Amino acid sequence: MNRRQLLRTTAVLGVAAPPAATATGAAAASGPVPAREREPSPEQEPSPGQTPSPGQESPPGQPPSRPLRVHVVMFDGVEELDFAAPYEVLSAARFFTPRPVEVRYVSATGARAVTGAYGTVVRGLRPWDPGAADVLVVPGGGYARRDDPGVWAEIDRGTLPRALAAAPRPGLTVAALCTGVMLLSAAGLTAGRPCTTHHRARADLRRQGGLVKNARVVDDGDLVTAGGITSGLDLGLRLVRRELGADAAASLEEMLEYEARGTVWSA
Repeated sequence: MNRRQLLRTTAVLGVAAPPAATATGAAAASGPVPAREREPSPEQEPSPGQTPSPGQESPPGQPPSRPLRVHVVMFDGVEELDFAAPYEVLSAARFFTPRPVEVRYVSATGARAVTGAYGTVVRGLRPWDPGAADVLVVPGGGYARRDDPGVWAEIDRGTLPRALAAAPRPGLTVAALCTGVMLLSAAGLTAGRPCTTHHRARADLRRQGGLVKNARVVDDGDLVTAGGITSGLDLGLRLVRRELGADAAASLEEMLEYEARGTVWSA
């Protein structure tokens, strides 16, 4: 991608808000055009017989035409930056790889809209379908007060933990950040596994059987977890590096003007 195209792409991205996301009292903003509706430029799609450059190769056995499908799990009380940071990083990744990337918000309860911790309303949620995802991302929020909407309310209700417990299968990476990791814990997905969460929830995670690591991101293969709130940027970049290559992750860091920080613990 040349400099002129990169600048044009950056201008188009803006804050990369999803089309259905609106802040209370504010007009809805249009998000980036889905990959399947955008015509690839010559730099994004190799010509027949051409080998993609290093870092832009698809994972073994997966041709560039096969989309990377990412589902971000939503619920009332979800922390805004928890769901927006990985959504933006993973959505913007499609500008730096020949492989299509599809990112969507989903609900395990059949909800069509949720209200975030600070009042942001996100509409147009898609149905729960982890069988159609390559990566499932679980944000956190609402863990400080048990009587508020958020993680505790979802744990008490039980619907989301049960859905998460049934989701793992070969080929699916389950990822979570902040106190969204506690939803994975309630689903039994972190017991005996290296993991991390927001520093104020680490003791709970450890008591529930998680092998807590002092790291910003913990990559244990099909389970990837990250620390609190802003760690969603680092989680997104880690997933991009794993799924789409180091060049795509490095280009994203430059575009976002954010360098991945903290320790990544990897098995």
